[in-house]
Amino acid sequence: MRFEGEAGRGPPLRIPSGGARGYHEPVMKRVLLLTASYGSGHNAAARCLAQAFEREGCAVTVVDHFRELVSPLFERASRALYHAILLRAPVLWGIGYALGDWMASDSPFALGVTRLGARRLAPLLDSLRPDAVVTVHATPATAMSALVAEGRRTPPHTSVVTDFVAHSQWIARHIDCYCVAADEVKHEFIARGIPAQRIVVTGMPVRAEFAEPVDPAAVRAALGLGDRAPVVLAMAGSQGSFGRLPDVARALDALEWPLQGLLVAGHDKGLRRRLERLTDGTRVRTVGYVDDVPRLMAAADLLVTKAGGLTLAEAMAAGLPVLAYGSLPGQEQRNEHFAARAGIALVARSYLELVHLLDRALDDPDLLERLRARIRRVRRRDATQRIVSAVLEPLGQPATRP
Repeated sequence: MRFEGEAGRGPPLRIPSGGARGYHEPVMKRVLLLTASYGSGHNAAARCLAQAFEREGCAVTVVDHFRELVSPLFERASRALYHAILLRAPVLWGIGYALGDWMASDSPFALGVTRLGARRLAPLLDSLRPDAVVTVHATPATAMSALVAEGRRTPPHTSVVTDFVAHSQWIARHIDCYCVAADEVKHEFIARGIPAQRIVVTGMPVRAEFAEPVDPAAVRAALGLGDRAPVVLAMAGSQGSFGRLPDVARALDALEWPLQGLLVAGHDKGLRRRLERLTDGTRVRTVGYVDDVPRLMAAADLLVTKAGGLTLAEAMAAGLPVLAYGSLPGQEQRNEHFAARAGIALVARSYLELVHLLDRALDDPDLLERLRARIRRVRRRDATQRIVSAVLEPLGQPATRP
């Protein structure tokens, strides 16, 4: 995997001489992955895909669109503003998300957001000469479309949608292929005017570890958990503070059922200290950032979380029922609606509902089994490989099937 801007990136790139939109097919396929550091889901998806493309013998370059194609200062400032809004005024983010869905991605009212980074993206394409471009964020996806609208030659472009919804800012006229998480999302895109043949239902990319067989009893033992009481795992993304984990800690402590709780505070050290005070002497344990999420999910009977797209996809891959709580306005609440309609999650909209649903889930093992059965019917554990196939097969390189 090569990241743009690093020294010593390997042999010189071959200059193509024709092919799709003017590009030739070299022996080693070159893939450009465009991502963004807004939330952890986009970069996690990019890492999964980069590893999968490399397993197929491709040369992969991963570029953070805002940091490297707009400016590092813009990336830091806009990400800080984004986080501040989510923490202090999430309703404003919900309003902005709704307004963005109301207008087309190339609308004049978008104030040129869809062209952010396009000026530097064009020479990057000329330099790297990729055979395919894959975007995992809406802004680079629409920037690619803007280049095509200007008449520039571009390689085939696949947009991997990292939420369980269709939003206008993901939709642009010159995107060749959309990889979406579920049939319902495909239907939404079709309803927005995207031809069905340009949409592939692949599922959402998750780490390969989720496909590996795991012994839940062995994992519990390794984590110091017993094998008799159910395990409730609670997390709220890598930051932790964007969720409502203190509520979960209090709710778990209020239940009379025997249980084991595990709260993941993420990178937020202040939140971890607060949770440790709340859980001291209880049946609930608090940990900080944990990289081995597949193992934690394998040990759990129920996941309490806000409905981030990647988190839902990972829970589905692990076959783990979800109780959605504390989802942020915007894409997370729409992900929550998808999960409820699909029958893979319970949804609590208040603390009292959270306590009630936790009590019901622990009292009714059949309810959790019904959720698990529904997950098994709708999940796509080979999503990453499906996306790789959707990108490479039109280039004449059949991808390895899992």
